[in-house]
Amino acid sequence: MKRILFWGMVFVAVAGLSAQNVTVREVPPIEYVRGAGDWRFVGSRLLQDDAGARLAKVNLSVPQEGVVYYEFNARYEGGVEDGHGGFGIHILGDSRINAPSWGSGKSYLLWLNYDEHPTSADIPAGLSAQVYRSDSHSEMTLLYSQDLNDYFAILNEDVLSENVPFRISVNGNTGEVRIYDPTEDLESVYYVFNIDKKALPVKGSWIALRSNGMKVSFGLGL
Repeated sequence: MKRILFWGMVFVAVAGLSAQNVTVREVPPIEYVRGAGDWRFVGSRLLQDDAGARLAKVNLSVPQEGVVYYEFNARYEGGVEDGHGGFGIHILGDSRINAPSWGSGKSYLLWLNYDEHPTSADIPAGLSAQVYRSDSHSEMTLLYSQDLNDYFAILNEDVLSENVPFRISVNGNTGEVRIYDPTEDLESVYYVFNIDKKALPVKGSWIALRSNGMKVSFGLGL
């Protein structure tokens, strides 16, 4: 089992046979490549500071195989005053592109979206979440879409200024992906989707953090 914690250019992998036998090893600084947008470090946080960037992305070289946990926090920094914005993470990527792109090689994009006037009937108006399968740098297929407007009532200036914790687990052997609910118990409340069994076992070499039409920062841990 591997646990991947986002911290700028450094990830820490925790490997062990069981919860009672866990060893920790630090991974050397990974390759960090800006794809598009204005990415920079502010203290320990990685900030995308261009609200106008529609395909902002930063690529990080991280081996992903077997059972992997992705844990990080994100904070809204501005930009949805025009009624549109979103951010997400590509996982299990097989390649990268150092330029604006719709997809990100062969990967899966987990996306949190706010759009008052979506152009697709598959995307709910307001707050929602999507899962895309990226087939290339220019092609993606929508797999799942979830209306999250029930959460909209809790969003206020105080909440928007906080670091929101995200935990995602991926079993590359079975294809099960769990996205834990940041408003509930991050140990037990989660959404599940499954990677196409034809693709199993699935693994990757790249992660891509991205945003669309908003500023967002990312930090270490939950």
